[in-house]
Formats: sequence, structure tokens, C-alpha cells
Amino acid sequence: MNFTPVVRLLAVQSDFDVDFLANAINQFDIFVESTGVPQLTSPQLANYEIIYPNKKEQTRIGTFFLTLNDTISLHKRKLNLLKQIKQGYLQQMFPKNGEKVPKLRFANFEGDWEERKLGEILTERSELMTKNEDFPLVSFTVENGVTPKTIRYEREQLVKGNKDGKQYKVTRLNDIVYNPANLKFGAINRNKYGNAVFSPIYITFDVNLEIAIPEYVEKLVTNNNFIKYSLKYQQGTVYERQSVTPENLLSIYVTFPTVNEQVILGKFLWTFDNFATFYQTKITKLNMLKHIYLQKMFI
Repeated sequence: MNFTPVVRLLAVQSDFDVDFLANAINQFDIFVESTGVPQLTSPQLANYEIIYPNKKEQTRIGTFFLTLNDTISLHKRKLNLLKQIKQGYLQQMFPKNGEKVPKLRFANFEGDWEERKLGEILTERSELMTKNEDFPLVSFTVENGVTPKTIRYEREQLVKGNKDGKQYKVTRLNDIVYNPANLKFGAINRNKYGNAVFSPIYITFDVNLEIAIPEYVEKLVTNNNFIKYSLKYQQGTVYERQSVTPENLLSIYVTFPTVNEQVILGKFLWTFDNFATFYQTKITKLNMLKHIYLQKMFI
């Protein structure tokens, strides 16, 4: 093993495997204090040194991580393509504003869809309680909807004092949840996690099961056309803080097919979600595997 400053390696990188060197540098915990964005500069690299093997072993290690990165990128491309195809179907299988039937429809279904105010379908849930075993504290993100707390989103340790009695908003399985301030970024989804509590800044709705199924409502409100239309109700002078209130969201008129057609639509579109979950799980596992190998294959 050899011990050399990183800047010297960069200056003579023709003598080193580039992929090995890139992964070695990724091990350094260097941050720009002013922005908090990870960034490497020559002065910063001058303070770091690495231990590296001979060129043959470098190449083997570099090729291994290059293959791993390519596999992760491939799954990301498949996931993005799947999302695009799903959005294409969503655009075609729901009537546009002012229309009563979609452009694309399953066989044996005909007639106009029924126009209803969203407030007839959804009722805001305003329950509050402390977190417990049956109702754990969760997050709500654009990427994953209702999801367990992670290190990235955990903020509890920043709050001083005893938090045992803190009240959180209750959300239950199949609720429709959204973030009023981030609806413009697509922060609306169905609760697929289950019973939980989260920050009161989020809004959660119970679905009227007599006239709608949650899976169908999910596809309706996550449709780009619906989100774009709802943004006309945004309030606030600063774009980052503009939000759509629950009252305004529930005042929107939407078109609904029969429950039977909702079921067929939901099952069809749910297939895309299953494949998306499959690829996202693979990406997460591969990233974890990469992190483990990086920790064990570099000194």
C-alpha cells in the first residue's frame, strides 16, 4: 500500500485508475460551510491523503464500483421511464377540465362520468394524539408519501424539552394526504403505510367509501392535470410559501365514474406502482450495498 496526498494523485492521474480514485475521494467528508452543499476544492484536497494499492488492484476495484453504479443508473432509468408511461396513461384515462369522458377507456364502460365536488369525496381528519406503538411518528415526502422517519427527516432531536406529551396529527391507512405548501411539487398521495402520526402541517383526508375507492382517488389527485388546476388556488406572496388550503382544495369539482370502473382503473394503474416499488427497492438496496463496500474496500 502507498500513502500519497490526493492533489498529487490528481496531478498525475494517468498513473492511477480514475474510477478507483473517484470512489476513494467520495469517502471524504468535506462540506462547504456557507451552503451546506458537498463540494471538493484543491485547497481542501490538500489536507487529505489516501492509501492506495497497486494499479492492477485499483483497476479491479474501480471496475467493480463502475459496474455497480451502472446497475443503479439502469434501474433509475427504468423507474423514470415507468413514471413517464404512468403519467401518460393518467393524462388519457381521466377527463380533462370541462369534459365528461376520458380519451382512453376500458371496454364495456360507457356514459358520462358524474361531476362531484371533492368535498363530497374527502373529509378532513383532525384527530390529534401522542406517538405510540400503534401510531408511530412518520414523515410525508414528495418521493415516498407517508414514510417512516429517517435520519434525513428526523427533527425531534432539535426540539428542547420533554416531547413525550407532544400532540401530532393522526393519519390512517388509505387517507389522502397532502402538504399545502408543497402541492406544487407533487406532495399529495395516498397513505399506504398505515396508522401513524405526523406533523400538523400536513393535511389528511378520509375517503367516502360509498362513492369512491381510495386507490382511484389517489390516481385522480396525483394526476398532473389535477395538480396544475388546483394551483390556481395558491395563496401567498412568496412563491416558496404559497399554499393551497384544504377548503379550496375540497371546493374543486372532479368527475367520477361508477365504483366498478374505478376498481378497474385502480387495478390497472396500481400495476405501475408495484413495478415502481420494485425498482425503487432495488435502487435503495444497491445504494446500501455500495455504501457498505465503500466502507470495507477503502482504508
